[in-house]
Amino acid sequence: MRPGRREATRRHLPIIVVLSVSKLPALSSFFTDPIVWILVLAALVSGGLLLWPMLDGARSGGAAPTEVVRLMNREKASVIDVSEPGEYAAGHIVGSRNIPLGRFEVAPELPKNKSLPVVLVCASGKRAAKAAKALETKGYSRVVVLAGGLAAWKTASLPVETAAA
Repeated sequence: MRPGRREATRRHLPIIVVLSVSKLPALSSFFTDPIVWILVLAALVSGGLLLWPMLDGARSGGAAPTEVVRLMNREKASVIDVSEPGEYAAGHIVGSRNIPLGRFEVAPELPKNKSLPVVLVCASGKRAAKAAKALETKGYSRVVVLAGGLAAWKTASLPVETAAA
């Protein structure tokens, strides 16, 4: 046997680590320590608060202004502003129609094709969410609310026109 061969076999022997029984009580006290559970709870709450805006947006069906532009350009979405006529005249999305929320249930100017996307807009998005529920009950399959309303549209520097309703 060569002198270097014996050293090579010793280097490749597996190392077995045995957890001593005396360290198990320290591990179990880790999980019973109330400070550990407070920190775990704080981490879960913090993660939930970070995810809340994303989950809330998904639940309410809100779409970002860029998504609304895509729907308008590529899928021929109808844009309906549910603001009051005075608000609509002060500023609205170019090409949108004004159907105030108060007469939304009986409006004859709603789109006839219920499979095309319908984007609902108001000043902040709250009235549009109510209108979305009404459209969904009428059978419209692709109802989208502009997340953040007209304020988000203006923040994104997208075109707004002012005219009489």
